[in-house]
Amino acid sequence: MKESKYVIFVTGCLGFIGSHVTRSILESGHYVIGLDKETYAANLDLLNEFNDSSRFKYIKDDIALIKDVPDCDYVLNIAAESHVDNSIEDQDLFIESNIRGVYNILSIIQKKSRFKRPALIHFSTDEVYGDISEGSFDENSLLNPSNPYSATKAAADQLIYARGRTLNLDFVILRPTNNYGTHQFQEKLIPKTLSLLKRNKKIPLHNKGTPVRTWLHVSDTANFVNIILEKNITKGIFNLSGNVKKQNIEVVSNIINKYLNKDLSETELKSYFDLSFERAGQDIRYSVSCAKANDLGWYSQADFDEKIHEIVEFYRDKEIF
Repeated sequence: MKESKYVIFVTGCLGFIGSHVTRSILESGHYVIGLDKETYAANLDLLNEFNDSSRFKYIKDDIALIKDVPDCDYVLNIAAESHVDNSIEDQDLFIESNIRGVYNILSIIQKKSRFKRPALIHFSTDEVYGDISEGSFDENSLLNPSNPYSATKAAADQLIYARGRTLNLDFVILRPTNNYGTHQFQEKLIPKTLSLLKRNKKIPLHNKGTPVRTWLHVSDTANFVNIILEKNITKGIFNLSGNVKKQNIEVVSNIINKYLNKDLSETELKSYFDLSFERAGQDIRYSVSCAKANDLGWYSQADFDEKIHEIVEFYRDKEIF
């Protein structure tokens, strides 16, 4: 049986996760109509790569302002404001993009005739559940966000679920753990660490670096999207979890040692940290079960240590900023 090839409208196609997913689904033979607002986190250089494909078209626009969604099989909504620190300082952009933008997309889809309505695949986050001292959340766990960013993502999830149920709209919600990989914007922990190292500056760590995060390589995230497309899944909520849980200070220490090609002791590493920062409402530990995704044949494949080495070498001779 010939595998179906879809037309997919990807929002946030020039962002970190969006660009990796766009590349992956293009490589799988699908057609992509990419949209991006071209904010500070967009990588405009990627347009040259994507435009080399005859199966890629590009639109510069804002999901909160678009008047229509192109004819397509899936809307893959990855566009979002995602930096927690920024959301604490100013929530307006997060409400506009993460809630109003999703509302706008849903409204456009709803107005299409039943036979022309695309399924929505929406990227959320594991942070909508809040933190957990032990064990893991599953997809039926209550949402309990603890910062403005995750609150806007939880609001969007609820909006999608409610409108999907009452209006019979097809939707899939993905809740991945911390994504990492190359081409990530500098405000995130891994590229930020490398940027500060290159400039001989200390690395700030909230709450003494003790928060625990589960790390998921962006290639594994993109692989799950391809599984959704291959299996033509149009309903469901799926947690996606990496196979490594580490305190932030462990991750940063690993990066420092790889960048310097050394094996520094804990005492020696302390000189690289600034542990004076405390974030209000800091989540201490995130953890989700991805048994539902596993049932579809998906597992996190990336080796964390190898991928950190790959990222360090990728940025070694590059100016991050």
